[in-house]
Amino acid sequence: MSSQISIAGLPSEDRNLHLSFDAGTILLNDQRMVLMHTHAMGALRKELMDTLGMERARGVLIRMGYASGAKDAELARKLLPESTDEELLMMGPRLHTLEGVVHVKPIKVDIDIRQRHFYGEFLWENSHEAEEHLKLFGIHHDPVCWTQIGYASGYTSEIMGRFIAYREVDCRAKGDRHCRIIGRPIEEWDNAEEERSYYRPDPMAEQLLALQDEVNHLRDSLQEETGIGDMVGASQPFIQACDMLRKVADSHVTVLLLGETGVGKEMFARALHSISPLAKNPFIAINCATIPDELIESELFGVEKGAYTGAQQSRPGRFERAHGGTLFLDEVGELSMNAQAKLLRVLQEGEIERVGDTRTRKVDVRVVAATNVDLQEAVSDGRFRSDLYYRLNIYPVIIPPLRDRKDDIELLVTRFLEKYTARHGKRVSGITEKALEALKDYDWPGNIRELENMIERGVIIVTPGDAIDLKDLFPCLSMSPEVPLFNNSNEKDGGDVESLASQVIDQSTSLEEMETLLLETAVKKASGNLSQAARILGITRPQLAYRLKKREQE
Repeated sequence: MSSQISIAGLPSEDRNLHLSFDAGTILLNDQRMVLMHTHAMGALRKELMDTLGMERARGVLIRMGYASGAKDAELARKLLPESTDEELLMMGPRLHTLEGVVHVKPIKVDIDIRQRHFYGEFLWENSHEAEEHLKLFGIHHDPVCWTQIGYASGYTSEIMGRFIAYREVDCRAKGDRHCRIIGRPIEEWDNAEEERSYYRPDPMAEQLLALQDEVNHLRDSLQEETGIGDMVGASQPFIQACDMLRKVADSHVTVLLLGETGVGKEMFARALHSISPLAKNPFIAINCATIPDELIESELFGVEKGAYTGAQQSRPGRFERAHGGTLFLDEVGELSMNAQAKLLRVLQEGEIERVGDTRTRKVDVRVVAATNVDLQEAVSDGRFRSDLYYRLNIYPVIIPPLRDRKDDIELLVTRFLEKYTARHGKRVSGITEKALEALKDYDWPGNIRELENMIERGVIIVTPGDAIDLKDLFPCLSMSPEVPLFNNSNEKDGGDVESLASQVIDQSTSLEEMETLLLETAVKKASGNLSQAARILGITRPQLAYRLKKREQE
């Protein structure tokens, strides 16, 4: 099934638009055409503007229109070999109207192709491009019929044999009644360089590939010189910790990672696994502090069906799942004495026994343990087995707190910005100098985890396209320029620490009573949140929990 539509202005034998529904083709003479929803064109415009920015999107659409106009001019020359200059020119507006783009009315046309002279002024009615832009973005401050401007330039330039540039002087998208354009040779326009720039090919793909190569090269250099895997840093404490990991990577020895909460112990454990001969094998992690005592054995060693109520099927534990690879035991200092004894046996014998089973299974696992608890103190207090401590402490690596890695903050901020702008699908132009300096001045009781959370919050809060500022990172702090953002001295509002200490001593308050008062006040101030209370006191949550428990027992 096919149909034909006559086109006024063309010779009778050529003026048919052929629609072949069986073949799925639309032919204007021998040129294939395509019908598209204006909504799809609008979606393309929005995608280009969101991805490339307005100026680059404008250039792409103008060049796309120029190619279409030049192709139609070739068709018009073929179909109208004996036409006058003005008839040949006006075929462009007819084709533009036929294609459903816009209805064109000439206002003034002065054309002489042989003398290469041209001036044209036209009125555009029912511009689909202006309508779609209004639907998507509302009223705009500049004309927006970029594809149509490109078409007019492409068509006229092709028939004139010289570059004819059009400017849209009125546009419905900026509130005018109709769109109106004026065209003349590019040399006759004032400040014509802007027009020229939109018609030049933009080698953006090549630029992006080159930039990607530079980023990969820079990232590889950073990883080679200052970090491992996904970690970044340039400070001496960080480099020393990385060097310790490199030295032990090829060994199968147990590694103990020591450091405060939030310093990235699991990141270091994963980095060690990634540079070891076990990199292609499993990396399994478990936080020992989050597993109840009655379940820790089954989590570590597995369970047989029917071993206890609710055990409806057999399942392997973390040791079996990590066979041939690395098992990361986070917060190992929080294990009960019973769990410590069973862990010691596995480390000594290299075999496990599932809960409810009667046979042992050999496991080949490289154990990396981590804790923010002072294990030596815990051994002295009888809370941690000395034999397990010596087994774990073969190769200790101290992970530095962020306050000792101030030189790494800018690198970490950049990495977290990349991560969370991608995760939240949001473009952020970076971080202001004022905000960056504030981050460097902060003491970071929550370490890298706190920094990462703060940057994610900043990405969520900031307006798209803007830079993250101080108010986006520290919304609860005073922004008054007279008040320092962070006061790291001993002086506080209402007096200094020495004066307060003198008052406590004068009242014959004991050290234990004062510590108890500080602990209880911090917990009350944090509304019972022990993690927040620990940050207030500048200690870790396990340290706070231990001190509170000790006082309850007393």
